[in-house]
Amino acid sequence: MTANTRRRRPELAAFLRSRRARVTPADVGMAPGVRRRTPGLRREEVAQLSGVGVTWYTWLEQGRPINASVQVLDAVARTLRLDQTEREHLYHLAEVPYVPGRERDPRSVSPEVQGIIDALDPLPAVVYNARYDVLAANAAYGGLFPEMLLSAVSERNALWQLFVARRCCAPYVNLEEELPLLVATLRGGYGRHVGEPAWEDFIARLLEASDDFARLWQSGDVAPPGSRIKVVQHASVGEIRLTSTSMWVSGVPETRVVVYTPCDEESRDHARRVRLLHDPLIGCTMHAKPLSVLREERAAAETRAGSGAESSDPASL
Repeated sequence: MTANTRRRRPELAAFLRSRRARVTPADVGMAPGVRRRTPGLRREEVAQLSGVGVTWYTWLEQGRPINASVQVLDAVARTLRLDQTEREHLYHLAEVPYVPGRERDPRSVSPEVQGIIDALDPLPAVVYNARYDVLAANAAYGGLFPEMLLSAVSERNALWQLFVARRCCAPYVNLEEELPLLVATLRGGYGRHVGEPAWEDFIARLLEASDDFARLWQSGDVAPPGSRIKVVQHASVGEIRLTSTSMWVSGVPETRVVVYTPCDEESRDHARRVRLLHDPLIGCTMHAKPLSVLREERAAAETRAGSGAESSDPASL
């Protein structure tokens, strides 16, 4: 045991005891019981709620030199209801590398961020998290990618839309370039969230739903988000060439605004025409439908789903 470890372990023990003492059984849905001599949770209760062994947690709280994994510390942090600062402190004391925001998986943005992307109109703009979930978008983005915003909230994800929907109706022309980069960028984010249920479930669903995704995921390629050329095929106006620019959102880890700027005059003209269309066609030349029809179909599908009925055409949902 190093000198630093010897100094940190007593502090870790004291910190865990103090955090445990402030969480009551009622806070975690447990009955208070009788003959409780501690104001907070017992050690065995923390262990049970965290899914770890009582002996292991006892040793951790006693400051013994045992190894703690990222997943176990995350579980203990959730049980003890640690905030972001406390979680970072726990990792530091346990000598485990801390990744800021690893348990923060934002599902929305502040009104200020929404106001910024709205002000970018007529440039399409969207807010993604590291998993490519759409957290917010402006009207121009909705005009360019209406399928995304018409989908159920659980399917408002760029990769899900590209890999699971009809391949021919995918909005991008340059899919052979775009898909490997998207998967490589997703893997870069996944490395910071290995073992987290939301991420593992999402990856598992994509692997099951798409052979193409499974093949690209198996490659192991990793890439950072960056500026790229995206060629969008719009059924009503034709091809629109766009440059995507990513900007990180301060204070919301792993969340970025992506703005799409037309690359040339023809693309700018086509983007303007899309904004003026009252009922644009959506999809490929074979399956294109007016936006109003798609909205009606989605509304009907939601009604069937709510009543327990299943659609006979999963690709249309």
